[in-house]
Amino acid sequence: MTRTDAYEGLLAETVTVVGDGGDEIHAYFARPLGRGPFGAVVLFHHLPGWDAWYRATTRRFAEYGYLALSPDLYCRDGHGEPDDVAARVRAEGGVPDDRVVADARGCVDWLRSLPQASGRLALFGTCSGGRHAFLCACRIGDIDAVVDCWGGRIVVGDDDLTAKQPVAPIDYTADLDAPLLGLFGNDDKSPAPADVDTLEAALKQHGKDYAFHRYDGAGHGFFYDDRPAAYRAEAAVDGWRKVRAFLTENIG
Repeated sequence: MTRTDAYEGLLAETVTVVGDGGDEIHAYFARPLGRGPFGAVVLFHHLPGWDAWYRATTRRFAEYGYLALSPDLYCRDGHGEPDDVAARVRAEGGVPDDRVVADARGCVDWLRSLPQASGRLALFGTCSGGRHAFLCACRIGDIDAVVDCWGGRIVVGDDDLTAKQPVAPIDYTADLDAPLLGLFGNDDKSPAPADVDTLEAALKQHGKDYAFHRYDGAGHGFFYDDRPAAYRAEAAVDGWRKVRAFLTENIG
């Protein structure tokens, strides 16, 4: 909690991290000033790209007291305005899951190597980033907490699989070894409430530690205060409180 007599300061900058295949990719990094130790969060950006909202949210996690790193998952696909880059990526069928997992491993290793790091680490994502957070937690292991905010395409049929996304993330559920927080809008279509039900059933089947919260009157992207049509203030305020409490419990 904020105290009026507490020192506050943070550093935020663009860095490079070694990802899939030894490639250096851009990432936005923010951390509290001080020795720590601090827990860490990797943020997976949404389908609209590595944009200003994700930079602001990375700083938000630093303000909460975490080492926060958001990699540009589209770094190899060109540079420019985030919307333009994202449009190119969508037209090409998205980014390969194997590449995202390898990039995520690089980010996890980079954060845990920092002298201020406590070693405890969470994954966070919204939209496609929520899917990536779930997927990477299942495939990387040694993750302490996962936050999936309305991640679509975790539940998909065989007809919707592609060469870049060859396995539905729900099929990795048995491998999840970290507690999961899920936030969803009941007016969303990807994931639709039925998809959330299916994921919840799989988590129960495998005995996983999870908590799902669903918000009436909210659709896709209800945290996005830069998108008035999507933003739902009441759900967003409650959701952020739940995120902060969940991370405090699991990574300090």
